Amino acid sequence: MTTIPSRLAQATRASAGSGDARRRAIQLYRDWYRSAPEVVSLYALNVSPTLIRHSIRERFEKNRYVTDPRAIDVLILKGRQEYQETLNCWKQNDHIMGILLQSKEKPQKSFLQKFYEGRDEEAIVPAASGIH
Repeated sequence: MTTIPSRLAQATRASAGSGDARRRAIQLYRDWYRSAPEVVSLYALNVSPTLIRHSIRERFEKNRYVTDPRAIDVLILKGRQEYQETLNCWKQNDHIMGILLQSKEKPQKSFLQKFYEGRDEEAIVPAASGIH
């Protein structure tokens, strides 16, 4: 399969304001949403486009309350980069399954689960942190 690296490339730019950043984020979401069937067929995934769309929605919802326009610009830049790399088929199936479909958040453990494992991450303070 031949790829044209520049077919999805866009020039990086800063948003003029919060309205412009919001418009660009919505456009990125729409691009990802519309390309879900193409991603499934490109990578021959055994999942439905609906599951891909659900995963995309979760990723965007996670950053819904970011208000700093510069932070939004960085998120849009990274999202565009992932979009271009995905649709140009520059990823492996494991990348798609791992990045899009699996959540990055660790499940919360109860006190007893931590106790049985013999660890308590909240109680450990690194020596170089400056906190005594």
